[in-house]
Amino acid sequence: MKAMRMRICLLEPYFGGSHRRWAEGLKAHSRHEIEILDLPARHWKWRMHGAAVSFAGKFADLGETFDLVLANDMMDVAAFAGILARGGRTCRIVTYFHENQLTYPLSERERGRGDRNDLRYGFINYTTALASNLVLFNSDFHREAFLAALPGMLAHFPDFRNSETLEGIEARSRTLHLGMDLGELDRYRNGKDTRDERQKPLILWNHRWEYDKRPERFLDILYALQAKGHAFDVALLGARGPKSRGLLREARERLGPMIVTDSPAESSADYAAWLWRSDILLVTSIQDFFGGSVVEAAYCGSHPVLPRGLAYGEHFGDDALFYSKEEEALERLEYLLLSGAWRQPFAAGRKLARYDWMNCIETYDTVLGSA
Repeated sequence: MKAMRMRICLLEPYFGGSHRRWAEGLKAHSRHEIEILDLPARHWKWRMHGAAVSFAGKFADLGETFDLVLANDMMDVAAFAGILARGGRTCRIVTYFHENQLTYPLSERERGRGDRNDLRYGFINYTTALASNLVLFNSDFHREAFLAALPGMLAHFPDFRNSETLEGIEARSRTLHLGMDLGELDRYRNGKDTRDERQKPLILWNHRWEYDKRPERFLDILYALQAKGHAFDVALLGARGPKSRGLLREARERLGPMIVTDSPAESSADYAAWLWRSDILLVTSIQDFFGGSVVEAAYCGSHPVLPRGLAYGEHFGDDALFYSKEEEALERLEYLLLSGAWRQPFAAGRKLARYDWMNCIETYDTVLGSA
């Protein structure tokens, strides 16, 4: 029996970074016919409010019939559906949650302003889930955290909290792990492993230089490792935020020639080459609903040293080294250095191939086809 082929309109209000790679990867690999409507990756708060109106207009201008709308959490899906209905159009809607604004950690400035009391964006996530026929999350951790946070958010309101709606949202929610082009990384793998020729490991940073990734904690741990006399090199990749300048200036002063690269990768090939060259991935994040950069580095053989919690347990189980405190992170790093374990690629990284589009697209197509 021939598999059903649907026409899907994918709405991406923040078309950049991992969101763009996911949308384009799904379009490229799916058996379904996917049309992408997008907006630039900037002004995320405005996208949460305004994207619904913009997309409703774009959708109407297409003048086409779709079997399904696949939306992103970074928009007001309930408003979008309402505008469509006002024009006499209806469509089944699936929303994919890359992140959510109920459990995303606040920055220090936001905490100082009391932004957690501003529930507008969390409430948009709630009504988006309420208006969706199916709600997909990129990890079990993400799904469970979001559903657990909803009752507390509704409890902030004075009356008519509509808590009875939460059971339906939970029933329509499921996990669909992020699809990735991991196979693309294999193109840049050096056939010869040079670990035995090197005297010291390369420790990798391949995340955004933002507060939720805690780059200051990463550097503090490296300084402690340096103070104990251990030899290592450091690759500092990742997009730089405005507050990273001071951190990078201090790192250059204190680590000096140990830093072998100190800029965002110039191309996909350059980025992949550094992943394959790296030996240890030290992660200090307080937010990762999936952790694409962690998966990429581990897939390429870096030994991950990870904070407990977040989505990492779903990827690695007991295969990775986890820590709860900074002192434990230092101990895990010392183990890798002193035991020489870093000289062998992280074997469990190849298990992550299950997230490659070639291995997960059938699940995606089946889930979307039955929505």
